[in-house]
Amino acid sequence: MTQSEENYLKAVFHLAGSQTDKVSTNAIAECLQTKPSSVTDMVKKLSEKDLLHYKKYQGVSLTDEGSKRALSVIRKHRLWETFLVEKLNFSWDEVHEVAEQLEHIESKKLIDQLDSFLGFPKVDPHGDPIPDKNGELQEQHTRLLSVLPVNSSSICVGVRDTSVSFLNYLDKNKIALGDEILVLGKEAFDDSILIQIGERKLHLSNRIASNLFMK
Repeated sequence: MTQSEENYLKAVFHLAGSQTDKVSTNAIAECLQTKPSSVTDMVKKLSEKDLLHYKKYQGVSLTDEGSKRALSVIRKHRLWETFLVEKLNFSWDEVHEVAEQLEHIESKKLIDQLDSFLGFPKVDPHGDPIPDKNGELQEQHTRLLSVLPVNSSSICVGVRDTSVSFLNYLDKNKIALGDEILVLGKEAFDDSILIQIGERKLHLSNRIASNLFMK
């Protein structure tokens, strides 16, 4: 498969939410920042390879084989992100673009050895689950910080927004995965919240709180 084909399968997987959900070609075009006409050409090609289900005006979904291929790329991406952070001292806002390049390496032995070398991690540096070598993706039961009730505490286990600007914000305010966060109060006007991490108290906007996964 070409890198472009793998990127399309990965995009459909992320947009679908589940293997059976339909994804519009416009959504794929927006995700990959390309023309809808280019998307149509590619999904037809992937449909002919039995990697996508496609009917005109009805959206697309992954076949079993397409889902398997997408999960393989996602597994490589998240393992490389973990390697870059844990072994090469990259920060979590630096690894995405590098992993985008490394995820297309085809050697199955290399990726299995990488997984073993890292101790078979379950999640990447952003808290996203890493598929195992059989393509099994461990389901995570999490809630957003924004919906937690006052006087409840939970552990930060992931981020919804992996943009550099958001990760830099978390670093600046010393908010990290593994932190126990206590919700002290909520503002009815704008849904902002007051939290406590250790001895520190912080005010967070609803936008920030809606991008932190808690468990």
